[in-house]
Amino acid sequence: MEILKPEELKEKFSDPWIAPYEKVITMVDGDTVELIEYHPCPSGSHWLLYQYQHSSELIMSARRDGNKHVYMCKTGRKPIDLKASINAAGIEEIVVDDEKNEVKVTHGGLAGAGVGAGMCRGMGEGVKYVELLEVGGGSKEGKATVVTPKYEKLVIGIDDTDVKDAGATWTMAHNIGSQLKDEGFEYLDHIICQLYPHNPHKTQNCVSIALTFAVLEEDKERLIERLIEILKHDTLSDKTAIAILEGIGIPQKLREYAMATKTGMMDVETAEKVADELGIPLIAVTGEQGKVGALAALGLYDDCDEAVKVYY
Repeated sequence: MEILKPEELKEKFSDPWIAPYEKVITMVDGDTVELIEYHPCPSGSHWLLYQYQHSSELIMSARRDGNKHVYMCKTGRKPIDLKASINAAGIEEIVVDDEKNEVKVTHGGLAGAGVGAGMCRGMGEGVKYVELLEVGGGSKEGKATVVTPKYEKLVIGIDDTDVKDAGATWTMAHNIGSQLKDEGFEYLDHIICQLYPHNPHKTQNCVSIALTFAVLEEDKERLIERLIEILKHDTLSDKTAIAILEGIGIPQKLREYAMATKTGMMDVETAEKVADELGIPLIAVTGEQGKVGALAALGLYDDCDEAVKVYY
């Protein structure tokens, strides 16, 4: 076994058959690990997504958005019976080291997939180091353990930042996410949630936003405080509020609330009751009304197709 940092991998493997990943991120919630990888190829990487989901018992679900792969996994060890074309690549072990705040994901693959297992992934941003177990390529098997920091998932719903004649909640939310990224936080995604179009309180299109972040445990409160600070400065509304969901997964009651808010009128009192039952903080930044949509955005942040549907 050879242990190499990303810069050391780049020095050792500079051949034209190495295509470095852009970034690798791992978030942990108990025994669940959400692995996000930004592959060097957009649609061409769909082959890998299929192979991984098909071959790996540790992967519960997988999806691709452009070159971003999202694998929902469980910790443990399940060796892969590698077979060319059939089971060509996958994950055989995931270990969370709480003392070192690290996640270790062991990949295996044949031929080109073996090259991607360690050398390509290991050069990505976010990787601490790689334990190179077997160097792949040609007809050989490749195997490597990719080690990344242990992040937690944080989703923040935002609503009511604009007024009738100015502003746009979706742009303000994205700009806040981008600003936090520039300040060193890991901004992952921005989801628009369409709410009930006949709501008399709406400004126009009636949407709320969910921003997703990967965050180190010790940085969580600082991120929330900074987001509120920026929002207070930039919002145009006296009704702005946020909702905060920690961890991976969405409670069923929260999904039901989100659907009810998309298909009919919802009030602040019900939003507060649901949030209290689920232990979700609702924070009035400049006012209370935004709590309704901010909480709804959390209920569908992982289902973009449903989030954008209009019910009228």
